Amino acid sequence: MASKALTNHSLSSNSSTSLLTSITKALHSVKPQFLNNTAPKAPKEIPILTQFTPHLNPNLVIQVINNQTNPYHALVFFDWACRPSPNPRKYFHTFHCYNAMFDLLLSHRLFTTATQFLESHNKLCDFLIAKLINAFGVERDVRGAIDWFNRAKMVEKDGNCISSCNTLLGVLVKTCRIRLCRAVFDRVVEEGVIRVDVVTYTTMIRGYCKVGKMEDALKVFDEMRCRPNLVTYGVLLSGFCRKGMMVEARQMVDKMIMKGDCMPDLVTYSTLIDGYCKKGDMEAALMCFDEMVVQGFEPNLIIYNAVVNGYCLIGKVDEAKRMMTKMRLDGVKDDVVTHTSLLRGFCVVGRLDEACQHLRDMISLGIKPDVQSYGLLVNELCKLGKASEAIVLMREMVARGVYPCISSCNAVLKALVERGELNEAVFYLKWIPAIGRAPNFVSYFTVISSLSRSERGVQQVEELMTSMLQDGHKADSSIYSCLTRMYTKNGELEKASRVLCDALRDGCVINLDSFAVFIEGLYARGKMSDAEQHSQELLEKCSVTMLEKYQRILNKLKCKYSDHKA
Repeated sequence: MASKALTNHSLSSNSSTSLLTSITKALHSVKPQFLNNTAPKAPKEIPILTQFTPHLNPNLVIQVINNQTNPYHALVFFDWACRPSPNPRKYFHTFHCYNAMFDLLLSHRLFTTATQFLESHNKLCDFLIAKLINAFGVERDVRGAIDWFNRAKMVEKDGNCISSCNTLLGVLVKTCRIRLCRAVFDRVVEEGVIRVDVVTYTTMIRGYCKVGKMEDALKVFDEMRCRPNLVTYGVLLSGFCRKGMMVEARQMVDKMIMKGDCMPDLVTYSTLIDGYCKKGDMEAALMCFDEMVVQGFEPNLIIYNAVVNGYCLIGKVDEAKRMMTKMRLDGVKDDVVTHTSLLRGFCVVGRLDEACQHLRDMISLGIKPDVQSYGLLVNELCKLGKASEAIVLMREMVARGVYPCISSCNAVLKALVERGELNEAVFYLKWIPAIGRAPNFVSYFTVISSLSRSERGVQQVEELMTSMLQDGHKADSSIYSCLTRMYTKNGELEKASRVLCDALRDGCVINLDSFAVFIEGLYARGKMSDAEQHSQELLEKCSVTMLEKYQRILNKLKCKYSDHKA
């Protein structure tokens, strides 16, 4: 019997797929009619679709809508299915059909068409307007979201558009418009028309937690007119832990237990333990760990990783390894995050050889190190000035299909230039694009600033400047200062002058040292008028706080070369 049922289901599934394919193919031959900038309508008669009327049902309509890559074809089908002729099964659209069509239009960012669709079918309601508000939020169109919230209050007969309200507050929190969020929240509470719920309060609390205003978050919590749920407590708890306010976090958990609104769950303990570990309070973390076990919760990988990482952050690698053994005995398999924490711990205590060995052990165990794993060792090698070893490790990771982040690349560049290996730094900088990474401004500046101080780096600097500009990075005051100083030291005052003009054009002012070198270079060559002109232009661009320092240098140079002339 089970085999027969399975066969029937397979036949039904194949039939449904074939029908869906046939309808979609037929729709491709129908051209939507656009009238007066409204949503497209289906022609009065579509003979090619008539054959499908006996099969119409809400599930099929929703499947057809979701299967369309062109939303206008979906609209044509939806419009045609409103008035099938004949209609043997007396088909009519359900709310879920309207919802599917609306979702498709929003996914293609056809907001005007989506709005016209709802209005033409008289389906504007709080639930669907909330979706529209969220869509505006994704586009960061806060004004559009607020306009639709105000409209939702007029659409609903009693004005109680709680879905639109909560969605708008969520949009404002995501876009970090916390003051505006509070203003909307206060107005809604004051008007008393919309019956605020636990989601409303939790969203407002989340907003304050996001910007670290925990006192305000706690004040909203204390003013709640409904019972907080586990999410509410979780938001507050996460906020306290992120701020390192572990006393308040513990008090929040105790309040949960005392009030009995909702008991702590595994996520609650996980958040609390992670907070203690990041603060380095491993004693409190282990007490919380034991409490969690007593309450009947089994620690999972996330919790074990938090404890292992906590020990590593304070350099207690051996304790971390013992915890790793315990997690294995408890049947929890370690992962790349666990081992990366150990790598971090070895680096913290300066046991770099053990860290490198552990990386090899990871690979032999079948655990693939990720970009963070390699990055820890690369950065540590660079701190110790072992740039060559860092490059070898980077080439190894690339060979294994793991590509370094640009911060690790910059660490290597910094290590190379600090050792005076400038040619290697230039070669490495040009290698970065070959592994699919784009050098950023810091990459270029690290090498250019070092080359500009060398005697033979002018040509290389010019080549790198060309590459930097082609990559879309603009020169700033620090770059212009390096170039001005380099050309002046090299005796190329005309090029230095052009660089200075470019800097002033871009609103940049070279630093004091470069200013002194450049102006003195002009004075030394007897170009008094040029020195005066450039000085005046620079002084006009200087900030008020720096003006006196630049003027002091200029006056000192004037006196020096006036005395020489005399």
